[in-house]
Amino acid sequence: MPIFTPGRRWQPAYLPFKKETPGNRTLAFVERITKGPLFGCRMCGNCLLQETAFICPMECPKGARNGPCGGSTEAFCYVDPTRPCIWYAIYDRAFRMGREEMLLEVLPPLDWDKVGGETWGDVARQVKEIGTKKVVVDLLSSDKDKRKETADAVFRPVRQPDWWAGDAVYHPPAYGEPVSELERHLLAGEFVVTAEVAPPMSAATGKMCRNVEMVEPFVTAVNFTDCPSATPRMSSLACSVLALEHGAEPVLQIAARDRTRTGLQAEVLGASALGIRNMLCLSGDSFRMGPIPRARADIIDIDSIQMLWILRRMRDEGIYLDGRSIKNRPQYFLGAAASPFASRPEFQAIREHKKVNAGAQFFQTNLVYDPDGLEIWLNELAKRNILDKVYILIGITPLKTVKMAQYMHQDIPGVSIPMRLLKRLESAGDDAAEEGVQIALEIIEAVKSKQGVHGIHLMAVGWESIVPRIVEEAGLLPVKPTGAALLPLAV
Repeated sequence: MPIFTPGRRWQPAYLPFKKETPGNRTLAFVERITKGPLFGCRMCGNCLLQETAFICPMECPKGARNGPCGGSTEAFCYVDPTRPCIWYAIYDRAFRMGREEMLLEVLPPLDWDKVGGETWGDVARQVKEIGTKKVVVDLLSSDKDKRKETADAVFRPVRQPDWWAGDAVYHPPAYGEPVSELERHLLAGEFVVTAEVAPPMSAATGKMCRNVEMVEPFVTAVNFTDCPSATPRMSSLACSVLALEHGAEPVLQIAARDRTRTGLQAEVLGASALGIRNMLCLSGDSFRMGPIPRARADIIDIDSIQMLWILRRMRDEGIYLDGRSIKNRPQYFLGAAASPFASRPEFQAIREHKKVNAGAQFFQTNLVYDPDGLEIWLNELAKRNILDKVYILIGITPLKTVKMAQYMHQDIPGVSIPMRLLKRLESAGDDAAEEGVQIALEIIEAVKSKQGVHGIHLMAVGWESIVPRIVEEAGLLPVKPTGAALLPLAV
């Protein structure tokens, strides 16, 4: 077990993908035998230890390099229960060391040309460029600010290559008029409703299209999940196109689990050209939750925050990740998931803050069954001064059976159902479904007046027929637009 990084190595150290000089091989060997026992170093070629409280994030089985997933817990990693959640450990140590604000910097994905190689050479070259004497004198100075400034001058260019240029500040959207009807309604101050329609598990689309037509009059936009539980279904992109054909505004969900940086950029260009204007960036459930045979879980090209950063720059700066310019920029309203109950509220607030800085304009949260607990999370967001920078839609699922409620409470990461609600469902007996609807309506009533809440996101989990009733009885029927429809980009 590494001395400074809790847990154990998820995989052995990487080997380089290219021939290295004898000097680089020697330096990499020394770095590996030094940092391996200390930090469980995998030789990723882009060391982030200074930003992650000296705990290596490469221990995370999901490959997250920017923070915990929605399943983060103090007890264990939900992908591998034999190990601790490495990002919970990072957050805990960072808060104890007073380094939590360093967690806000948006960190880059791996440059696989550097993977398996050393990082110390890059540090040495940066020290030489600044001036070895100046670096030594400044780092030994009693002036804390000077030490910090010099250390940042040395390490920042190493961890933030020019092609990424990540930072820890908020970047407002670089456009004026709303690009989607969902954004238009939110900007107008309306309390919106979005709903989830399950993609089909076959090539047949009739039932899904009928569900879209059924819920469309009652919601502002319709989400299509992207292979939840790492189980194949019809793609969110195909479902979104079908929704447009049936008069509904879609929210395209994109799971980082199944995307490379090349595939992501290609997909959003195509989606924007087809008229899809809302995109929700997710980490995605681990392959460990999926059916056998399982895919590789140790190499994830990008995480959800990196997705937001890439897509925001494509839209606002008109550049690909490799720096090439985009003549006709894509248009979209960027969203992300938020998980109020996954971990300690102050930890989750840092994670959500980072997503907003990276480009998230709206959140659709994980399921909420405790409005009072939600208030604590919202207060933490308010302390970070981001409630005016993001729209928040609260996730609601009507509980149909006691068994469903127990499964969600025990097995779904980031979801907690209070015991009083479980007892209500048990007491309802054969009327559990009706009791579940009443609970959903009570939660909606409790959350819609809270500071920072701009709507709800109904996840009916195959029970789409209940959506119209819930929206009507909650008094949330949307005001449909009367202006011209938003069209695909002109070529």
